[in-house]
Amino acid sequence: MNNPDIEIVEIVQKDVPLLRTISITTFKQTFDLQNSESNMDLYLSNNLNTEQLLEELNTPSSKFYFAYSKKELAGYLKINFPAKTTVSKYLNLLEVERIYILQDFQRQSIGNYLLDFSIQTVQKNKLKGIWLGVWEHNSKAISFYKKIGFVQTGSHIFKLGDDEQTDIIMELTV
Repeated sequence: MNNPDIEIVEIVQKDVPLLRTISITTFKQTFDLQNSESNMDLYLSNNLNTEQLLEELNTPSSKFYFAYSKKELAGYLKINFPAKTTVSKYLNLLEVERIYILQDFQRQSIGNYLLDFSIQTVQKNKLKGIWLGVWEHNSKAISFYKKIGFVQTGSHIFKLGDDEQTDIIMELTV
């Protein structure tokens, strides 16, 4: 997919304040209405604080990218390369841990563009495909992934504050 209006830029340490802002904004836009304020606050403060994001950014097997549409920040992507300690089932798969698009930029193919970028990353690194977790109640995202060719292969627990939620594991063979 080639679109001159969309640019993907790797996130570096100086970008962490902007990463934190877009991470919180997109997470709230996606999940605020379906979750309690206390669970949202707990998750955001524990998982999307500056120190945590810096730690994730400095993990050699993880990469973050901003997506810009016509020079405006539109979303971001976090991918994880298979690590030696990864569960063997995912040894040859790239994890798309986070892919979020700001509401004002949704339905403009930016999510498709980020997934295409992820597929190219899989191919460059000679991996077999992609796996990701998506909340079982996020029907919009599940539908999006299915349309691209992802299939459900399992589930795992995602802890949002003190609420244990079920994420559907989906995989795409490349």
